Order: sequence, then C-alpha cells, then structure tokens
Amino acid sequence: MEDLLLLVHRIPYPPNKGDKIRSWHLLRHLAARYRVHLATFVDDPDDWQYVANVRQLCASSHFAPLNPTRARLRSLRALLANRALSLDYYSDRSTRTWVQRTMRDAGIERVVVFSSPMAQYMHDVPGVRRVVDLCDVDSEKWRAYADKKSWPASLLYGYEANRLLRYEREVAANSDAALFVSAPEAALFRTLAPESASRIGWFGNGVDTVYFSPDAVHANPYPSGENALVFCGAMDYWPNVDAVQWFAHEVLPLLRARMPHTSFFIVGARPAPEVQALANLPGVTVTGTVPDVRPYVAHAALSVAPLRVARGIQNKVLEAMSMGKAVVVSPQALEGIDAAAGSEVLLAEHATDVANTIVAALSDGVLRAALGRAARARIEASYGWDARLAPLDALLEAPRQPAGTTHLQAAVPSPTWNQA
Repeated sequence: MEDLLLLVHRIPYPPNKGDKIRSWHLLRHLAARYRVHLATFVDDPDDWQYVANVRQLCASSHFAPLNPTRARLRSLRALLANRALSLDYYSDRSTRTWVQRTMRDAGIERVVVFSSPMAQYMHDVPGVRRVVDLCDVDSEKWRAYADKKSWPASLLYGYEANRLLRYEREVAANSDAALFVSAPEAALFRTLAPESASRIGWFGNGVDTVYFSPDAVHANPYPSGENALVFCGAMDYWPNVDAVQWFAHEVLPLLRARMPHTSFFIVGARPAPEVQALANLPGVTVTGTVPDVRPYVAHAALSVAPLRVARGIQNKVLEAMSMGKAVVVSPQALEGIDAAAGSEVLLAEHATDVANTIVAALSDGVLRAALGRAARARIEASYGWDARLAPLDALLEAPRQPAGTTHLQAAVPSPTWNQA
C-alpha cells in the first residue's frame, strides 16, 4: 500500500451528521487502498471517546482540539488580513507541524483534502497529487445566511461569502480535482470558478442500507394514537433551526386544526435555544440527543425535511428513504437527490401546500406504504457507498494536471493561539 494524507476539518466519527457521514465512509474507503495518515480536529468534547475508532484505520494520525468559542474569536483576525474567517478558525500550529513532518517522513505523493479550510495545510507543497472534496459550495451557504439575517450579521456573512469564494477558487485552481456532493453543486461552482471547470466533478453520498433498514425492529418512542412527524438533524445548525422554526410556526398549526393528534418531533443533538423554545408550542417535542434516531424514523407517520436553506445532499432524507419511510421534502432538501417527486418522495414548498400534502398522506396508509417501498428501492439501486466512491480511485491514480497559477492563501498561525 502507498501512503496518502487525509485532511478533515472534524473527526470523522461517529457518522451522525452530514459531513461526518461522508468523511467516515471516505476514510474507510481510502484505508482499504492506502496507508492513510489523518489530520483532523475534535470540536466536541464527547467525540474524544471515538479517537480509537478512527485511529485503527490509520497508519498515523493527529487529533487537534478545537474550542469553538476560541476559534470564533481567533477567526476575527482574518478581517485584518482580508481573508476568509474559516481559515483562521481552523488554523493550528501543531497540525501544520505534524503535516509537514508526516509528508516528509512518509514521502507522501497523494493528498485528499476534505473541506476547503483544510487546504491551507497544503500551502506551497509541490509535486503531490491533490484531490479536494469541497462537499458544498460553502461560500453560497454564507451568502444565503447574509440574505436571511439582519444587519450586522448580514454584513459579516456577506464578507465571509466573498472571501471564502475567492479562497475556494484558489483551492480548485491548485488541485488536480475539486469535487462536490452533487451535480447541481458542481455545476454551480463551474459558473463561479470557470477557470477550473475542467477540474470540477462530484460524487454523491451513499447510505448504509444495512443499518438504515426497514426490516429492523425498534421500540416505539411515540405516544399511542399520535400522527408523529419527525425531523432529524444537528439542531445547532442554522438551516435546520430555520426549518423547524418555520414548520412549527407555519405548518403545524394548519395540520392540527384539521388533524388534532398530529405532533412534531425534533430529534437531534445540541438543540439551539430557539429550538428548545419550540417545545412550548402545542404538539412539539424536542428530544435533544438520542442514542439512536432509527426508532424515531421507523415509527413516525412521516419524515419531514422542510429546509429553506440547504447545500449539497440531505442525509436525513436518504436515511429515511432507506428505512422505507415516506418523506415530505422541500425543493431545497431534494436538490441533488435522485428521487422522483410524487412516487418516491412527496414534494411541497409553501406552508399551505406542505400542510395539504401531509394531510393527504396521513389520510392514505396505502400511499405512504407505496412511497416507502419505492424510496427503499431507489436507495438500494443508486446509493451504495462503494459505487459512490469509485470515481475517487481513478482520480487519485491519474497523472497530475499542470498546477494552477494562483497560490493558496494560508492562515498564518498566531503566536498567541498556537493550538485551538
């Protein structure tokens, strides 16, 4: 096996949220083919218990602690340097030193970068084959935040959108391939970075169809007699927060006026204060962290994904489909997912349309069952992880393209914050 460096912005385990699901399967795939040297950050104290799970797949590894509060403060120095805040957020001297030493000692010629801020650790490293998985066009996420938020937050988010796009373009130009999570994300980035169009591609997320199976038996977590609607996700992530707030305030009252026993369960770790406050509304339950989301999906009447701001692939939708559950999605939540609206998922956007769609589905058990079977069949046919990751193998083994003419903008480590 040859050596390969993998740079990931967050420890790729447990696979319980979008980026960690993708990075975990990426690590497993690469570890079967290369001696993987991994550098990553741990931004949740609970995740230190999983270091051993990750380390067993690696030839060597470096786990740097990252305190989100300190990282946010550190990122403000980027304003003085006119660079993306995300770079300084993930800047760490110990990680930079480890990467440089590992590249030298192991003679590494192949590097996979997961998320654009980690590309700063490849600054001025010549002669290696470099594939970057940008996942989403993160700069567009910040631009969407700027459009949704009021001043002064909108000003800061707009700044980050512009600077991060500039950096994403530099990263793509200095890589042999820049990959995204879906064809629409890749197409969008081609319009934003036309100079790198030939280097831009994508590979979609897969699903662990054995773990997320409709055949597994789970205890029912819901009260009897309830039409339980479930939303699963990291509940400190603003697009998820926005989605459940909108649904609880705009859609659920319409549903309960027609079907009083309809309830909305928000299932996910670290619920933000705005999410916790929703538990005061009639029919809303906020669970916080649960040991396993599958019982909540398995016994829900419907899974809902009413996202209004979204980038990339929504794993929550794929997992519910894999479990044979009928899912009601917004156009944003369906983007990049190969599923037929009306036969494999239900699509609705505005509050009244969402409510009408849900009422119709709750009133027709045959429809829900048919949707669930079709959804599971779609996942089995199209979303196995090995097939999804196969294009990466060819990219890593292909001859190098000529290097771009731009240089990556590294975040210079501060003597005050030598470790996050």
